[in-house]
Amino acid sequence: MTSLMWTKNLSVGNGIIDAEHRNLINMANGILDAIRVQDRDEIAQAFELVESWLAVHHANEEKIARAVNFDFHQHKLAQQHELYELRFLRDELLGKNALWSRHIVEHFTHFLKNWIIDDHIIRLNMLMKPVLQAYDYHFMPERNHERNGPMPATRNNCRLGFNLASYSVG
Repeated sequence: MTSLMWTKNLSVGNGIIDAEHRNLINMANGILDAIRVQDRDEIAQAFELVESWLAVHHANEEKIARAVNFDFHQHKLAQQHELYELRFLRDELLGKNALWSRHIVEHFTHFLKNWIIDDHIIRLNMLMKPVLQAYDYHFMPERNHERNGPMPATRNNCRLGFNLASYSVG
């Protein structure tokens, strides 16, 4: 079973969001490890951790988006759908009582990769990247606004373009 990995190509241009995405990927790997050892209690705990962490992560994304004047309405609806999908996956897994074939394990590995990397980071959060590039990488709204304000795009602070083919699941 492969683990999910965060790479620089998954950066949305904000250190807070990127760190939280790395953390989310690590938590998903915890779910995958629990699936691998077929530990139903560990799976339930791992999903509970991810779900509670997502509430914090989604609130931080919204706070940052609002501070940079990014329209967050569709983003918020997509986040609600993500939570629904996560809960569905959890219920489906736990309903199988730790009796999973290799095919089921591969299916859920693929699902988690698509859910976190493809849907959440690439499809949803990359929409914020062009706006976030005008701000310091460590921008967080409640911090010192003088340090965090928009920065002119210079050769030293421009972010490189995103290449979909470069992210890895390894």
